Order: sequence, then structure tokens, then C-alpha cells
Amino acid sequence: MPHTLLIVPTGHGVGLTFVCLALIRAYERQGVPVGFCKPIAQRNGNEAERSSALVRLGTTIEPPESLSRARAEELLSSGQEQRLLEEIVARNESCLRQTAVVIVEGLASDDSSLPSERINQALARTFDSEVILVGGMRGGDVDEAAESIAISARLYDNDDDRRVVGAILNRVDPAMVPRCRSALGAHGLTLIGAFPVVPALSQPRVADLVRNLRPQVLVTGESHRRIARTTVLAQSLPGALAALTPDSLLITPGDRHDIIVSVVLAALGGTRFAGLLLSAGIHPDPAVLALAAPAKDIGLPILLSSTSTYDTATAVHQMDHEVAADDRERVELAMSLADHLDATWVATLVGSTRERRLSPPAFRHRLIERARHANKRIVLPEGDEPRTIRAAIQCHERGIARCVLLAKPEALAAQVRLLGVTLPPGLEVINPTAVAERYVKPLVELRKAKGMTEPHAREELSDPIVVATMMLKLGEVDGLVSGAVHTTAHTIRPALQLIKTAPGSSLVSSVFFMCLPEQVVVYGDCAVNPDPTAEQLADIALQSADSARAFGIDPRVAMISYSTGTSGSGSDVDKVREATRLARIRRPDLAIDGPLQ
Repeated sequence: MPHTLLIVPTGHGVGLTFVCLALIRAYERQGVPVGFCKPIAQRNGNEAERSSALVRLGTTIEPPESLSRARAEELLSSGQEQRLLEEIVARNESCLRQTAVVIVEGLASDDSSLPSERINQALARTFDSEVILVGGMRGGDVDEAAESIAISARLYDNDDDRRVVGAILNRVDPAMVPRCRSALGAHGLTLIGAFPVVPALSQPRVADLVRNLRPQVLVTGESHRRIARTTVLAQSLPGALAALTPDSLLITPGDRHDIIVSVVLAALGGTRFAGLLLSAGIHPDPAVLALAAPAKDIGLPILLSSTSTYDTATAVHQMDHEVAADDRERVELAMSLADHLDATWVATLVGSTRERRLSPPAFRHRLIERARHANKRIVLPEGDEPRTIRAAIQCHERGIARCVLLAKPEALAAQVRLLGVTLPPGLEVINPTAVAERYVKPLVELRKAKGMTEPHAREELSDPIVVATMMLKLGEVDGLVSGAVHTTAHTIRPALQLIKTAPGSSLVSSVFFMCLPEQVVVYGDCAVNPDPTAEQLADIALQSADSARAFGIDPRVAMISYSTGTSGSGSDVDKVREATRLARIRRPDLAIDGPLQ
């Protein structure tokens, strides 16, 4: 499995995407295959997800499509957080399988209805990610920034699970880096990188202004020019001359002909302005425009806004200054921030031996995908039980399995009405009473050594679970699910009688897949064998390990008792000790330890 790094903001506007781009460049320099994903789009709308678009622009990475914000809000508002996480895993599965390191950009806080902190915590568990916290130094208070990051770290770290591997600070005076490292270290945090203030990273182009504010373009000029500052020219000409500085966007009413001509003359003299934005919707006099015609040759953009000077200046100030999806220059500048990352830390992470865990959403997604691919026919003998009906409908609609409900039509119809659901077309329903007779002779043949007769077989087949088991035995279905209203013993007894145990197994045992908050673990045997012998317990351990591996979980077997190692004694702990010894002999390839308390 790859290393996944979840990049999480500790405040608003901390430069999250810039950090992701810099980390990608750092791993590319190491020659490490790196991937990127943005699980949930930062905003709604038809525009391509911005972070993914920038990664495509600056690298050869093809990030998976982000889940739309509208879809995330829909699932969360209906209480389907786990479904949300499963859909996120589904979209990013290929990325997680193909690279050594995956950079996962978390959700930035904004004014939307999505709880960004809660979602980021869930993403950390879902992707089994190590977490890098990103903070800013807007106020210049190092201790305050470190405290803010430490508070965020507590959301991801606990005594049993330390996910936060470090922090990156943005907009840091290089002279303050040692203080930043010390302040974070006081909270047990590592400074991975300190990015300096790079003015050009926050400077949009004239093309971005045109895209956002849609002014009329009088002279196209060089639309790639960057706006370093915005200046409103409202004074008389002598006072305005001092404000004619390079890289400025100059705003003035369209009837200030003196200012317009002066700006063009200054540009012709070599001063490279970002652009001239005329306000109030006033077109300059044609004669003045004729004098300004040389602006086209020197690349000076001249634009016309329909709003007042004040409103125009306000709109420019409030304009989205995020990097546009086609701004390759700013993307490259952001990626060059990799120079300010701790190269030793980057190299060390690749060789990390941190234990990887399979999260519940990832487990469920893989399970569902394998089931879809297998396309198995599964019989449900408790076909009129409410939860079974709902599950069958979901399995059918999501293509998880071809379910067969065993139920009397009138009983099933009554439950469907009570539940207020509709059985989808194609969901198979079989009346067990109507088909029982065809299994009488096969059942007699299977159980003739036990004295089975046709009358006795008919009596047995009055139980839908026996009918379902015969369907499975004869290969008419691929699996059977029961136990919603019947006991475990009732469910497995017919299977023990008709299907028997697998070759090499001395008994039937069970496993539970326990979906804990951080990972999935397998418990066996908690349902079938109440007091197994040491030999049986060893068999259960090995069956459970094989079940875990079959479902994508790397097995490490803990033989559980009421004491650890040789610290206790008694018949029960002695049995577990012996079972551990036997299991190790039979499967030296497995990590097995016990007894463990």
C-alpha cells in the first residue's frame, strides 16, 4: 500500500494547494512515484476542481475526479457519512494502488455547510493517512501559530494512534525559521517546511481580472501581465504622477483624459504597468483613444468597467486571487517551494515502516467491488424480514449481488407495504413452499445413510433455510445469508448436514469483521464453537487468518486469553498456549502470538 499524506489546513487561506504542489515536486525530485487526489471539490459549480486542475497543469499526474460538494452535502444531510466515505474511496482507489506516495488535499474551511474538520478527520481514517498540518504566519506571532497547530494535532492524534507527522508553515520570514522549529518542538511537532512570502504567488493576471469581472476590453495588450498592486487615480495629474509605479493596475474614470494620456506616455517611456482600468462606464473621447493607440504595440491592456470608480476598485479588491487553472507560471512558482521543505524528512518518509491499516470505508468499498465483479446469486431464506428486504433492494440497486428472496408472496407483499418500499424489477422472489417438492429426492439421496425418507424430507423442507441450503448444495445459488431472525445454530445446521466442512478442516468456525473507527480486524470464533479444544482452537486461528487474507487484511494472529505469555496459569490459558504452539507448527509463515490478554 502507498503512503498517504493528508494535507490539512489549521486556518483559512493558509496556502493548502501550494503546499500540495511543493510536496509533489519534492517527491518527484526523489524519483518517487507520487499521486494526488482532492476527495471533495472545494466548491460547487461546473468549473473543474481547482487543485486537481493545477496538478494536471504542472505535472504528468492525472488526479481522479473529486466528489462534488453538492453530493457530499446531500449524503451528510441524510446521515449517510459512511456511504460518502465509500464513494470517496471508490473514486480514488486506482490512485491509491498505483503510486508509492499519495498527496491527499483535505477540505479547507469556508462558509459552506460542510464540516471541514470532521470530514478531514474521517478522511485521515479512511485513507489510513499520515497528517501534515498547514498553518500561516499572517500575524507574525510564532507561539500563537504553533499553539493553533498543536490544537489541530489533537484532533488526529491519541495515545494509540499518532497520525500527525509534522507541520508546514506558510508566509514565514526566513529569520524566524529557528523560532518556528523550537515553538513547534515544544508541542512535540516537527517543522517539515517553512515557506517564505512570495509576492508573485498572490498576484493575479489581467486575464484573471477579465475572467472574473468581465470588463469591456478596449485594448487587449498582454493579458498575462501580473497585478502587483491596485491604484485609484483620482487626484489631479501632478498628484497622480507619483502613483504611476510598475506592475500596478491603474483605475481611473473614463473621462479623465489627462490621466489616460499620461499613463500611455509613461508606458511608452518604459514603465510596465499591469493595465489601465477605466471606470464609470464612460468611453474616452475618440481623439484620446487615438492618442492611446500605441498602447497596443507596447502591450498595455486598457479595460472599461461599467461601475463607479469606488465599486470597481472594491470589486478588484474582492476578486478571487486563487491561481487560475491555466496559470502555469504560478504553478511552477508554487512547486519551487519544495526548496524550503526538509529534504531529509521527505526521504525518510519513503522508507518509513509505519504499519498500514485497512479502514472500514476502504474495506467495504473493496468488498462491494469484488462482489460486483463476481456477480453471484445469493439466496436469502428470511425473505419477508424487513432488514433483509431493504438489504436485498440495496444489493440489487448497487449491483452488489443477484439476490433471491425466499418468501411467501402474501407475507412479502404485506411487509413491502409496511416498509413503504418498492421491489425493483429483476429482484427475484421464490415461494419456498412452491419449490420444496423438487428437492425431496435429492435430500433423501444426500441423507439416506442417516435414514432420511421422503415424508421426513418434506417435513425438513418446510423450513426455508433447508430449501436455501439445498439450492446451494445443488449449485443453483452461490451463497446463502441468514440469521436476521434465526439463530446461528439454525442457520448452519443444514449446511453441516448437507455441505460438510472444507477439505483439511476439522470443524466449522465463524469470523466477525469488526469495523473499528481506525481499522478492520477479524474476530474468530465468537459464534459457533463455545469451548474448542487446543487443536480446534488452532484450526480456528488458521481459518480466521485465511479469511482475513481473502478479504485484503494482512493477518497477524493474536491468541487471546486472560493473561499474556507465561504471566498466568490455569486450564484455559494452558489451552491457548498449546493452540498457539500447534498453529505455529502448521503455519510457520504466519505471525502468531499468544496467549495475549
